[in-house]
Amino acid sequence: MDGPDPTVLREDMLDSVEHSLGRSIAPAVREAMATVPREEFVGEAPYANRAGEQGGTRVLSPATVARLLSALDPDAGEETLVVGAGVGYTAAVLAEVAGARHVHAIDISRRVVYDARQNLSAAGYDAVLVDRADGARGLPAYAPFDRILVEAAAVEPPHDLADQLASDGRLVLPRGRGADQSVVAYEPDDSGELREAETAGPVSLSPLLVEGEQAGAGVRNRTRREDAEFSEQGYFAKTGWEQEWIDWDDRLTGTDR
Repeated sequence: MDGPDPTVLREDMLDSVEHSLGRSIAPAVREAMATVPREEFVGEAPYANRAGEQGGTRVLSPATVARLLSALDPDAGEETLVVGAGVGYTAAVLAEVAGARHVHAIDISRRVVYDARQNLSAAGYDAVLVDRADGARGLPAYAPFDRILVEAAAVEPPHDLADQLASDGRLVLPRGRGADQSVVAYEPDDSGELREAETAGPVSLSPLLVEGEQAGAGVRNRTRREDAEFSEQGYFAKTGWEQEWIDWDDRLTGTDR
């Protein structure tokens, strides 16, 4: 006997997501999530509304994906960047909205990149570009982007990502640390500076990693740099240990004073 119809399972999943969020999912996002075969990306209980771990990466719950993508507000034909490829599911949903050739995803882990590519190919989204890159540095060769989604937490948008956002674009980021995070959408103002445009509720994601911090690295170098920065300048320093993860090495050695 054949199993349950995946189309029905997806609709049930989306009903559960809307119930948990207490509101409707953006129509374009709901239609895309109703189309993408999540079983090609998530091996265990793909249509359960819960997070998990798979292949060394975090699998976001469908509710979190819906929250992030509704805040991103993508449209057809828009160039999009996903920072944090994960299992590839979010990129696939975006491909249904924007078109697969307009979607780019990056991750700092080679294994995650490989798995995401395999999953996207199996689901029919070969045209999505998935590459290994430091997420905080973005993907400048393909910039500017109309939409940038960061699937990792930071206290503010990395400068390189802000520079790669189109003048009328939108960047969505889980802002905060630990359990104190919320989804924030940013848009450039007339001077090009990113300003908060919308908040979309709480989330809990892992922090954005930089080079040397990916799974399998010998030393989690952010911890070492955080400790030195914290000791030197203090928690409330103007450019404290959470603010500029990329250039800490220069600042701590005195070459960027």
